[in-house]
Formats: sequence, C-alpha cells, structure tokens
Amino acid sequence: MATFSLCLPRSLSAPVPYSTLYTSTTCPPSPNPHNPNPTQSMAGAAAIPCVTLSTGHAMPVLGFGTGSSRAPPDLADTILHAVRLGYRHIDTASFYSTEPVVGTAVAEAVRSGAVGSRADLFVTSKLWISDARPGRVVPALRESLARLGLDYLDLFLVHWPVSTDGGAQVEFDMEGVWRGMEECHRLGLARSVGVSNFSAAKMERLVSLAAVPPAVNQVELNVGWRQEKVREACARHGVVVSAYSPLGALGTVWGSDAVMESGVLHQVTAAKGKTVAQVNSHLSFARLQ
Repeated sequence: MATFSLCLPRSLSAPVPYSTLYTSTTCPPSPNPHNPNPTQSMAGAAAIPCVTLSTGHAMPVLGFGTGSSRAPPDLADTILHAVRLGYRHIDTASFYSTEPVVGTAVAEAVRSGAVGSRADLFVTSKLWISDARPGRVVPALRESLARLGLDYLDLFLVHWPVSTDGGAQVEFDMEGVWRGMEECHRLGLARSVGVSNFSAAKMERLVSLAAVPPAVNQVELNVGWRQEKVREACARHGVVVSAYSPLGALGTVWGSDAVMESGVLHQVTAAKGKTVAQVNSHLSFARLQ
C-alpha cells in the first residue's frame, strides 16, 4: 500500500483542519510543564495522524505549505494560528523565501506554549536547483538552517531533478547530489531526506544507487493529476508520496481551476453536504488505501 500525505498551501484566511481519511498513529507530543497537552488544550485543535517514514521518524500526514506567488505580511501569524489549530507539519523551501518567517513562527509556537518543544513540529525544506550540485548540498542546508534558526530539519528534499550553475542549466548529477543528501542525514542536519518532482523512472534510478533511500517524494497530486506511475514506483520501494497543490493551486501562477471549479466535484459536494476540499482529499486518500 502506498502511503500519502497532503501539504496544503498557505491561505490568507484562517486554515481549517479536517479529517484525512488515512489511518495511522497520532504524532506523540513532547512534554511541557507549562502546557502538558498543547494539542488538546487548544480550542478547536485537531490531532493529525502521522505516517512512519523509512528512517523511523513520524511525519504528520497533513502539512501547512508556505509556497506562494507572493508571501503575505501576516504569514508568521497565519502559521502560528495553524499550529494552534493542530497543524504540526510546516513545509518551506529555499526558493520560497519563507524560511525566516517559518523560523519565527516555530520559535513563537514554542515560546507561547502552542507546542511543548521544537520536537513537536515537523519542518520540511528543500534544496534549490542552484545548489543541486556535489559540494553544495551540505552548505546549502546549513544556510537554510541559519535562516530558520533551527539545528536540524525533519525532512530535506531535492526540490527538482535539475541543476544550474551561474544561472545556466547543467547536467543533473543525481548520484553526486544524493551523496550530499546522505551526508546531511549522517551529520544529523536532516533526520530524513527525500526528493520532489521525481518521475517514476528517476525514482527507480535513485533507489538503485542510494545508500540511504529517499523517505519521501513530494509531487503535485490531486484528483485531476493522479500520478499513478509515480505512486506505484514509490510503493514498491517504501517511499511516502507527499502531495503539493492538492487543491490545484488555484490563484497561483502554476495552478489551475481543475479541482476547485470541477463540475463533478461540485455535484458531489452538493449531494454530500461537504466542501470541494473535503471531497478532493477523501478521493485522494481513498485511492491510496
């Protein structure tokens, strides 16, 4: 069975968590003498299930994404509000330019008692294509950690199987880059490492050369883009599939209205009394059971 997680986009409005249909363990909180059970003590907070990665670490199946065409000035407050509602997985990237804001929100979540400690949060970031070269991977992660104000990432992903040097595209050295990712894991700078936007063929090649296998492949996935071949390849090798833009990224430069304006989905929502987001998420998870 393929395992799956959603990484929802940042919204200007208050985020509303919902059940994910994936059955797994609940992420264990860390003790805090000032707030011994932070998730349950927050009004309206929801306990989000976790899936265990190949490294043994638990990843919340519902994530709060911070990739956007234009980050809003209240993003730190929005992330903090999301944490108070129950979100524990925060997704950022060097390319998003949101790492400093995410770091601010993480620090405030701990300071305010919204979570017991940094260990209660799962933070993902990504290696940008300009650093996707042997010798640049570990320094790039250290730079991300400095921007975040963190000692480690829970998950570090190769953002794209593409490399540039001085603005010009060069050959992507998959093995060389992955050796750098493995070094990040060995050094304890990233508890788990993985990839993003890798095709089924690239996943097969990566698994064949990896000493530390990728724990996650984050790809665009929703009811309009089902990624069957990628999911099958990941399932064969125990790689968790993480979906970005699960609602189609409507309103962004890369998105479309294929999900949120789907006539079929709107018919289902009218019949079931649910939102388009709930129906889409149900169908996405049910496909992977």
